[in-house]
Amino acid sequence: MKEILREIGMIARALDSISNIEFKEFDLTKGQYLYLVRICEYPGIIQEKLAEMIKVDRSTAARAIKKLEISGFIEKKEDQHNKKIKKLFATEKGKYIYPFIKKEHDYSNSVALEGFSEKEAEAIFNFLQRIRKNIEKDWEFVKKGNRRNY
Repeated sequence: MKEILREIGMIARALDSISNIEFKEFDLTKGQYLYLVRICEYPGIIQEKLAEMIKVDRSTAARAIKKLEISGFIEKKEDQHNKKIKKLFATEKGKYIYPFIKKEHDYSNSVALEGFSEKEAEAIFNFLQRIRKNIEKDWEFVKKGNRRNY
């Protein structure tokens, strides 16, 4: 069987490394841009939903969110109906940086798909979505404390 996940991992690590280098000038540390992008795209998102979107555990998300908050990129606001719920919003500083992150993402996407037709790009996207959905089942299973049978 082809080592598809190894290829996906190498692509993800290379893009993450590039982003970390390029976003260093904005004082965004490792991986924080992922959180900031989702918060900009989904204003008022709650921490648990954000962790689920990025596919990290709650404690990892909590640390990244705290760092973004301390750095002034995001802020937490209480829900009007339930004071226990804290919603996440980008600050002006976070909103200012978002277009740069988006531009880098769009550029990386175009580089990745260079030489592929629109039809091929659509097929890749659909295949990757199917792979993600397959993996999400195991992610949910293991996240709940279960062990997979190999």
